[in-house]
Amino acid sequence: MSSFGKIASLRHPVSINLTERPAASACDDCGARHMGLCDALSDDELVFLSRAAQRVTFPAGKLFMEEGEPAQYFYNMNAGTVRLFKALPDGRRQITGFATAGHFIGLASLETNMVSAEAIETVQLCRFSRANLRAMFTEYPALERKLLDVAMHELVLSQQQMLLLGRKTALERIASFLIGWAQRQEICGAGKLPRPGAKLTLPLSRTDLADYLGLTIETVSRSLSQLKKDGLIEIPSIHEIILQRPQALENIAEAAN
Repeated sequence: MSSFGKIASLRHPVSINLTERPAASACDDCGARHMGLCDALSDDELVFLSRAAQRVTFPAGKLFMEEGEPAQYFYNMNAGTVRLFKALPDGRRQITGFATAGHFIGLASLETNMVSAEAIETVQLCRFSRANLRAMFTEYPALERKLLDVAMHELVLSQQQMLLLGRKTALERIASFLIGWAQRQEICGAGKLPRPGAKLTLPLSRTDLADYLGLTIETVSRSLSQLKKDGLIEIPSIHEIILQRPQALENIAEAAN
């Protein structure tokens, strides 16, 4: 079995009709068309991938993947924001990440889902059955290599999250998040800082931010207030933050590295 085949659950292969091609891809108007894996695929590969997908929409608050349940599907985000989290024995939760357009959810799961996934706002996704992966890889072997790259990227993000929670102070965690979210929103290019005055849209709540950064809501609020007092950010509304001095934020974020 191939390396990615060991990651994916392929217990019940399902036949896919590979003989008929649609005239045009259903992905042309998708918000993830030029992001992540989809941007790396050829038109022919993308057409095939779109035929193997089921487009689904979930409302805000919908839990559509649950930790510990059989891993039947993985998802590609087309629009909206999803929180990924693990439940702790005492009833608390640890948010492990957020998924937006272009991100995959559940790709690195084994027999069961490693995390739960819940829509923060209305989300649109492409849902793929793991049982169909073998037929997909037979038709397009390059997809297997590219999906393996995506799975490996998920592991890198997990390592970064471990550093965030294990080494950084509250201010360093907040600064790291703000710079990272700016890059997620493509406010700046890869490896570049956002411009002064860049506006971040944050659909997540302060509770989400606290659960993701391993802080209390009060600490999150105090840290944001401190950054605002120091002139590094402005907070025009609960879901907007303006980065006034991105370089100063970057300096804070990198202090523990």
